[in-house]
Amino acid sequence: MVGTMENVNEALKYAIENGMIDLSYLRKQVEMNKREEILKKHPYKVWRGENGKWYTYLPDDTKGRIQRVRTSEREIQDLIIEYWKQQEENPTIKEVFEEWNNRKLELKKISPATHTRNVQIFERHYREMGLKRIKKITPDEIGDFLERQVAEYDLTAKAFSNLKTITKGLLKRAKRRKLIQFNVEEIFQELDMSDTNFRKVIKEDYEEVFNEDEMDRFIEYLENNQDIKNLGILLMFVSGIRVGELVALRPEDITGNVIRIRKTETKYKNSNGEVVFCVKEFPKSAAGVRDVVIPKEYEWVCEKILAIQKGKDYLFTSRTGRRMDTSYIRKRQYRICAILGIYKKSPHKIRKTYGTILLDNNMDKKLIEGQMGHTSITCTENHYHRNRRSIENKTLQLSAIPEFAKKCVI
Repeated sequence: MVGTMENVNEALKYAIENGMIDLSYLRKQVEMNKREEILKKHPYKVWRGENGKWYTYLPDDTKGRIQRVRTSEREIQDLIIEYWKQQEENPTIKEVFEEWNNRKLELKKISPATHTRNVQIFERHYREMGLKRIKKITPDEIGDFLERQVAEYDLTAKAFSNLKTITKGLLKRAKRRKLIQFNVEEIFQELDMSDTNFRKVIKEDYEEVFNEDEMDRFIEYLENNQDIKNLGILLMFVSGIRVGELVALRPEDITGNVIRIRKTETKYKNSNGEVVFCVKEFPKSAAGVRDVVIPKEYEWVCEKILAIQKGKDYLFTSRTGRRMDTSYIRKRQYRICAILGIYKKSPHKIRKTYGTILLDNNMDKKLIEGQMGHTSITCTENHYHRNRRSIENKTLQLSAIPEFAKKCVI
């Protein structure tokens, strides 16, 4: 291949040196092709008025579009070409973001769900800022913009981190295209922010996990009302798997009391703005690839699910033959919470309950990491561990402390 390219280059060099190829003619052809390409992409009509003049529209940052007029067709074409060339050389922040975000998706560096989330974050914060030309912005302007967003939207640390991610991504893309010259990293290093600037989200234990009494009543209801959805919820209680992992299970993923996790569900918005649920061939993270063991006493749940859904591609398939997405399970769980008079909790709260049970029972750290699909035990301890004991049990435990068990002298 290398030899072939060298031969082609030599042939071109020979043809140019011997006057066989007219370089000026080639340049003109390239320029003409470029003009035609730009004119074809121009989104507005070009027309000749009754007065003999030529008209079109050009985009405008404030009015949406403005009408432009020239005396000849050539002049109106030159105006169109000049405008779009300038846009290529100095696009808006929004255009750079879209290029960065779409390119990441095309290269499979992000999932469709992440692509959709990035768009949502951008539209929330960059509605006005996104219309500015990339070459006109300064590091101070970006820094001030980011700091204002925290106050304006009362952001949590996590929400601000997401905003920084898309901002850094689009600026690095602009730097790579040589649209900006300043140091991108310095902007984020010089932000005047601290932990106290972010909104703190405080959630009570009863919102985050099922306490002992709630879990007993919930499992009793599931066992007494067995259908495929309720069995799926029960399986989450005894395995701690994510609801996205649950609805992606196939018959071959269960052997005895072992669940093989290799896939999960993801969702995103398509070009029509419709929410699409699909199965991706890898879980949430590398640590999510795991074999989850459930207690032998609940192996019957797996057997029952396999029996009900025999011959189905996915274990959680509706009567119409369609794979159930996570919303099927979530809605059923909310309904049961209402029936039992339990605070409304999502499927993720079952997972938090499971992680808390493992930690409360001092299970081996490696076992917990493996069951939960976490890279580190600190993730489980910091984000999943909650107090789920009832007031009665807390009272009994405190009363059993010798120092508190002394009898009062009457």
